[in-house]
Amino acid sequence: MDERDIELFNDSIERCSASPEFLRRFYTLFLASSDTVAKKFEHTDLRKQASLLKASLYIMITASGESDRVVHLERLAKRHSRAELDIKPELYDLWLDRLVQAVGEFDPMFDAEIEAAWRRMLRPGIDFMKSRY
Repeated sequence: MDERDIELFNDSIERCSASPEFLRRFYTLFLASSDTVAKKFEHTDLRKQASLLKASLYIMITASGESDRVVHLERLAKRHSRAELDIKPELYDLWLDRLVQAVGEFDPMFDAEIEAAWRRMLRPGIDFMKSRY
């Protein structure tokens, strides 16, 4: 991840976040993508979850950052580990694919470069989460 990725990601997430439908659309896509995912969210307040997701996105991109910021990612990983929510590693790739799909629907400037930036920005955090399963 480089400065260009950071700029593309930040600008894109701002454009997407301008619509309150963005994260709702992501959850619609994500829940429809897998029976396992749908079951995990069966009793979840999706409005609350959507606001948690936005904060989690910023936490996810700190995976290679300063140690005090990685503490938040450690907590997130622990919460999603087999000991707590039991989010299996393979679900993170599905999560990223559906998130990028939603970005493509809500970011009017979306293109291959923006898609690649989202993937590069979130990959270290996803790898971190998987490693803590």
